[in-house]
Amino acid sequence: MKILYLNLDRGIPVLGDKGASVHVRSFISAAAALGHEVLLACATLGEGNPPPPARLLHISGKPSSARLAAECAAAELPPCALEDPIISRELASLAHDLSVPEKIHEALAAINFVPDLIYERHALFHCAGVDIAAHYNVPRLLEINAPLIHEQRTFRGLRLEAQAKRTEHASYHGADAIIAVSGAVAEHAAAVLGHSRNIHVVPNGVDLTSFTEDAAAGIALRQRLGLGADPVIGFIGSFKPWHGVSFLLDIFADLLPRFPDLHLLAAGEGPEREAVQARAAALGLSTRVILPGRLPHSEIPAWLSAMTLTAAPYLPQPDFYFSPMKIVESLAAARPVVAPDIGEISTVIRHGQNGMLYPPGDAAQCRAAIASLLATPAACTAMGAAAARDAAQLGWEAVVGRILGLVPASTPAQLSVA
Repeated sequence: MKILYLNLDRGIPVLGDKGASVHVRSFISAAAALGHEVLLACATLGEGNPPPPARLLHISGKPSSARLAAECAAAELPPCALEDPIISRELASLAHDLSVPEKIHEALAAINFVPDLIYERHALFHCAGVDIAAHYNVPRLLEINAPLIHEQRTFRGLRLEAQAKRTEHASYHGADAIIAVSGAVAEHAAAVLGHSRNIHVVPNGVDLTSFTEDAAAGIALRQRLGLGADPVIGFIGSFKPWHGVSFLLDIFADLLPRFPDLHLLAAGEGPEREAVQARAAALGLSTRVILPGRLPHSEIPAWLSAMTLTAAPYLPQPDFYFSPMKIVESLAAARPVVAPDIGEISTVIRHGQNGMLYPPGDAAQCRAAIASLLATPAACTAMGAAAARDAAQLGWEAVVGRILGLVPASTPAQLSVA
């Protein structure tokens, strides 16, 4: 099958190290391994990792000044509105979406690529895939990873909400099937659609080949970091407030009197990293807290192997919609995970079997869960082995095979965006 994969979000560089970037490459690699031919059309290429096994089509998301001015007028906004960087960014996305179908048709005609399926990662202000699928008269699967309007409004600012809702409505209604990465995302999609038909919850997978435990790499990294055989609590992810790294640092400090050889290894970047580093210094823990910053995704398996256990200390949230790939990667690396009993995490972590769950935000219960694993190394190792066995069922090839099995057998009706 020939698959046209649309990743029109300018914030997702397909060759980068962001979780979303890894997700795009992993899906394509699995689809290729299953025998499908993929053409990836993206707004941002990025750098840092090898390209996935697909033809790459870079569709620039930067419109001309004239195009921006036209979008501004179409939105019935005064020209001075473009001085607002948020409005300017949103109008650029709307202009990009309008230009995508023609660019796609011209590029595909030039290489004689006729897709059998459109697979689109939903992006804010984008619904071009609906018209593209109608043009080729093929099914369109839409992957939704988050309620993007809510996320944008809450964390980055949103000005043109009516336009965002219009394109979201068109994108969702123009899909033959929707792939939601979590139950919470599925509920969001159902609220937009007004029904739950053709919405399928498919959590993120893992690259089993890359994330199988590599003891030698872990030992070598431990030696380089001067860790020896000391126990290590690990975190890999984003230093954003709701990821709970400050929460984890306090727990680590509380555990040190009982486990004086303990280390905390927290890899990643984000707005809280400097604050975490400063607090570790203020507590006199700089030699015990290792903050290597952003890691290339190819190096993460070795860092996981250097950890005794990992923590995913997400703070309480009313609508936890994530399907954290880092948790599944930890399991595949045979590392038990300590995480809150929240959202999709509760379906992946089996308490006392492949990790430990605690009530969200409950520092005492989180501390007790980590302490129980540190105090019983044999049980910790056994949980790690169970984690690896569980992860073996979550490989990307199995996940992508399940998704592509949802492709409708019949040709979809012609669709267009009003």
